[in-house]
Amino acid sequence: MSDYFRTRDEINLKKIDEVLAELPEFVGQFIIGISFRTSVLTRLNYALDIRVYFNYLSKYKLSGKPIDCITLSDIENVSPYDIERYLDSLSSYKVSGKRLSCGEKAKERKLASLRSLYKYLYKKEMISTNVTLKVDMPKIHDKPIIRLERDEVRKLMDLVDSGKMLSARERAANEFSRVRDNAMLFLFLGTGIRVSELVGLNKSDIDFDNNSFTVTRKGGNKSILYLPEETAAALKDYLKWLDDQIRDKTDFALKIKDRDILFYSLRGANMGGRIGVRAVEKLVKKYAYYAAPLKKITPHKLRSTYATNLYQSTEDIYVVADVLGHSDVNTTKRHYAQMSEEHKRQAAKITTIVKNPSDPEDE
Repeated sequence: MSDYFRTRDEINLKKIDEVLAELPEFVGQFIIGISFRTSVLTRLNYALDIRVYFNYLSKYKLSGKPIDCITLSDIENVSPYDIERYLDSLSSYKVSGKRLSCGEKAKERKLASLRSLYKYLYKKEMISTNVTLKVDMPKIHDKPIIRLERDEVRKLMDLVDSGKMLSARERAANEFSRVRDNAMLFLFLGTGIRVSELVGLNKSDIDFDNNSFTVTRKGGNKSILYLPEETAAALKDYLKWLDDQIRDKTDFALKIKDRDILFYSLRGANMGGRIGVRAVEKLVKKYAYYAAPLKKITPHKLRSTYATNLYQSTEDIYVVADVLGHSDVNTTKRHYAQMSEEHKRQAAKITTIVKNPSDPEDE
């Protein structure tokens, strides 16, 4: 595991401890109980979701009882209707004074977190019934896949290379960062990796002899992916640019502490350090605003662009799932089912049932 992922896990472990300090001891037992089969990030999300649920119980069910004093008996006496009301309340709620809202997928995840907690407590015979099994999962409505069309991809890459259409301030930044930005966008569009996977890459992960690279997936597993020629060329250009910076001892190069990091922050307090997820998201948003102004393009939408192109080329959902790093092919199917429907519609259009009178008779 690279230093990036190790450091991220250490930070998230501290966050888990902070959240658990606010919750009853049995929640900590649950988090420890699932530690052998879940990632640190998953456990943090579970702890945060459970805290939201306990805050709701405290306010609406337990007359303001402090959440760290909530007992097993309290949560066992919750009714299915109480949980349904809780899920409904997630459409608009507050955390630390901040107004938040959950859509269908977020509600589904929060109910899944509760189900995991209740399942664990029931299995350990700490409660006698699992009320969450009586609550249906929220229905998830399919949403259209937002992605870039081929002409928009060309426009995006031309924009990075030329700086045209950017504001004067953005153009000045682009003069220095375009080679790096170009390499990152080619990686997104050529391999479909997640933003966290891109940020965590090191130079030692790249193998140009085989045009491949090792990526640390969402759950911590490693996978080998392959680079299209133009993506490999963009990475080589970027690494050459880095070598030139180091040779010329530029201000940026003098800030570099870890020579193995692949993508560096080129400005600000973190100059010379590993670029962050938020910085990459802002970078993609900046360029995509001019290339596809009517679409809200994020790194994940670039991943969707890659996956859509791959599915259209292969029509093999299992290949797409494997390359994207989906542990469950149903996740991939859910995203790309609408494309299968489009194939069916196309098939209907080219199928003739009643012949035109002018068509020759079959022999």
